[in-house]
Amino acid sequence: MIDLQLIGIGTGNPDHLTRAAIAAMNAADLILLPRKGDAKSDLIDLRRTICADVLINAIHVVEFDLPERDVDASYLDAVDRWHDAIATAWADQITRHLPNGGCLALLVWGDPSLYDSTLRIAARLRADGLPMTVTVVPGITSLQVLTAAHSIPLNDLAAPVLITTGRRLREGGWPDGIDTLAVMLDGACAFQKLDPVGVTIWWGAYLGMPHEALATGPLAEVAARIVGTRARLRATHGWIMDTYLLRRTPICE
Repeated sequence: MIDLQLIGIGTGNPDHLTRAAIAAMNAADLILLPRKGDAKSDLIDLRRTICADVLINAIHVVEFDLPERDVDASYLDAVDRWHDAIATAWADQITRHLPNGGCLALLVWGDPSLYDSTLRIAARLRADGLPMTVTVVPGITSLQVLTAAHSIPLNDLAAPVLITTGRRLREGGWPDGIDTLAVMLDGACAFQKLDPVGVTIWWGAYLGMPHEALATGPLAEVAARIVGTRARLRATHGWIMDTYLLRRTPICE
């Protein structure tokens, strides 16, 4: 039996770890750290730092190469095949390092519940017959760090918030009946496609990290600056993680 611990670790700041996360890491028999290529070496470096900082027990820490997604195939099909490949990579590591079962920990960026696929990948392994229990240790999400960095509430008073992706915003536009959008996984700055009248944006990249970058203001005034800043930061670091909040002020007729 594999006891899988999916541990939310926040957005790159070791201080984001909860006491529950630290306890779960120190109770593991094996911690797997995914390598995502040289362009994203900062991500595994941060996980290495977290392990070095908080592990007080002799935990076996193993790094493995994460399969790459086919960026030329249709998105959903490519993601589905990618998740299959990741599940296979996990299974290989489990067979090699926990042949008799045990406690496996994976350090999940942000929180496993929010635009992360580790739970779906774990479900693949269980469906394939691997005896496994799954425990989630919640972590601080990028949306929490974004609103904290800008000192704003996520929602207006008694008002809903829609969490969506850049792809959905770009293809479907601003959804009806919603004045606040939290947008994630936007590699193409979908806010450029929106009518900016009455819209305010709060944007952040590398949230919680030493090189955190923030911008806010009326969308019409700051959109171009955010696009330029984002391109420059990605060129500098080789990768970028960012998210943003959009809030529309209703226009009175």
